[in-house]
Amino acid sequence: MVIYQETKKAFFADVDDEQIITKIRALYKRRFGEASKSLINSWEDSVDYMFKVLAMSRIPDTTGIAIEYNIPSTSKRIDFTLTGYDSINRDIVVIIEFKQWSECVKVEGKDGIVQSFVGHGLRELLHPSYQAWSYAALIKDFNETVQQNNIKIFPCACLHNYHIGVNDALLDHQYHEYITEAPLFGFGDMQKLRDFIEKYIKHGDEKEVLYKIENGKLRPSKRLQDALLGMLSGKREFVMIDDQKLIFEEAVQLARQSYVDGKKRVLIVNGGPGTGKTVLAINLLVDLTKKNLVANYTTKNAAPRKVFKDMLKEGFRANYIDNLFKSSGTYIDAEKNIFDALVVDEAHRLNSRTKLGPGGVVGENQIKEIICAAKFSIFFLDENQRVTLDDIGSAEEIRRHADSVKADVFEAQLSSQFRCNGSDGYLAWLDRLMQIKETANVTLDFNYDFRIIDNPHELGRLIYEKNTNNKSRLVAGYCWEWPKKTQNNPNYHDVRIDEYDFEMSWNLAIGETFATDPDAINRIGCIHTVQGLEFDYVGVIIGKDMRYEGGRVITDYTKRAKSDKSLAGLKRLMEQDSVSAKKVADEIIRNTYRTLMTRGMKGCYVYCEDRNLQEYISTIAHLQ
Repeated sequence: MVIYQETKKAFFADVDDEQIITKIRALYKRRFGEASKSLINSWEDSVDYMFKVLAMSRIPDTTGIAIEYNIPSTSKRIDFTLTGYDSINRDIVVIIEFKQWSECVKVEGKDGIVQSFVGHGLRELLHPSYQAWSYAALIKDFNETVQQNNIKIFPCACLHNYHIGVNDALLDHQYHEYITEAPLFGFGDMQKLRDFIEKYIKHGDEKEVLYKIENGKLRPSKRLQDALLGMLSGKREFVMIDDQKLIFEEAVQLARQSYVDGKKRVLIVNGGPGTGKTVLAINLLVDLTKKNLVANYTTKNAAPRKVFKDMLKEGFRANYIDNLFKSSGTYIDAEKNIFDALVVDEAHRLNSRTKLGPGGVVGENQIKEIICAAKFSIFFLDENQRVTLDDIGSAEEIRRHADSVKADVFEAQLSSQFRCNGSDGYLAWLDRLMQIKETANVTLDFNYDFRIIDNPHELGRLIYEKNTNNKSRLVAGYCWEWPKKTQNNPNYHDVRIDEYDFEMSWNLAIGETFATDPDAINRIGCIHTVQGLEFDYVGVIIGKDMRYEGGRVITDYTKRAKSDKSLAGLKRLMEQDSVSAKKVADEIIRNTYRTLMTRGMKGCYVYCEDRNLQEYISTIAHLQ
């Protein structure tokens, strides 16, 4: 998606008529809402500068120009994109990232990171050349048309207010690799930027190349579970961008510092669904292990660990994988500081007590056990994904245990969106829909395939159709019993919706591989088999534990299956404090459906047992 796209000639006309910013603002508002003052200022600066660059150039009038091009499957946008043909008529794309910086400091020991004054303070940021290069790499990774048509992409960065000196920090040798890939232009370099564009674009394309990219075929979305083997083998499977890269470099440096001085450090990383928490966690595991640090990836969820081990069995010995991927209950009796680093994924799922087998040792607190066992620990967290009464993971709880052992605590926020077709708006809209919190996203006006399906048979058929390459799944709220005696019987249908004569089986007892088992398309998964994993398309059945009544989305914990352990202990809590207990149960049910409805990278289809809820969501989504 592009906010503004025209030929150079039309772009000039819009600038001459002083309509360019008005047009961009209107187009932006239609997709994202009102633009901030700082964003408008940046448009004004970059438009004015590019007008001067293009005015005195040999760049053809029919060259395509795009402003705020949205990189497919992400929430990232490129400032300026120019398209055309080279001297032998190959498709050419030049992307330009603008920065308003006026000074910069290099950062030692962190790859591709600098410091600059932004937002009234000195902050660590990506080197502009790294950012431009990473955006170009993402387009190549996601767009199959770019690969098939051999479209050439040439990135660069322009800091038109910045005087780049001979020995400038931005030109330090540690950034040489990225500057080579994406040249850097500063104050006084207008002709050099002009020359860079003219070097590649010889003929105009009337926006044809941009059309190919915008409407081209996208590569099948890369799922972590598919890329894991390559990652552990040292292959670059995912390009880290923006906050991902910043947090990665911060974590690596903190781990190194703790290894050297022995002081405990804790990094808390908050991030919503699809922000790349697990990709970042696995990248850290690979890098720290490569640096000969003793590190584990740990999570309470058995399903992702089982899936990861299953995907890695062809490339690594079983005991090697078992030593890397651990349950959160592993550290109950671990020696203090025995690990250099522990990478904790889905930290919101951690429990207060671990019990090792019947009559076994009972732990005190998994957060405390992890912090005590490692010199450096990093916790990836989304408190809106706490889905059982036993889940205690929160930033406050982590800080409390870190303080108790005098560990230095650092915090970071992941915001880049890679799931839900890169739509931050879908996640905000979902929060409003579920009445988790009020957001400005009133309508579902995003490039994401969301549908309300009238009956469960149709839902199942659609997901079956989308299940190319074994990448789509049907899931449901835990509102149907899962009897022990039939858990491995595929002919026993647990999930029944009598109104439509619909019946299917829950996943079998070996449900940890639900995400990768080809036969799983014939069964229904629950929160415990899909949390921490992702699919191309997900079909969600909302059971009777959620309904729409009196203008409100209502949850009803009494409609949950007794075999579900998510609300185990609720009866005792009700006796102690019924108001608080009902509030917790309500949060768990809402979080469960929010999590299920964010497992799809390309689309989410929903069927509700409650007819009123079905109509409410259709109305909110403007699907009626």
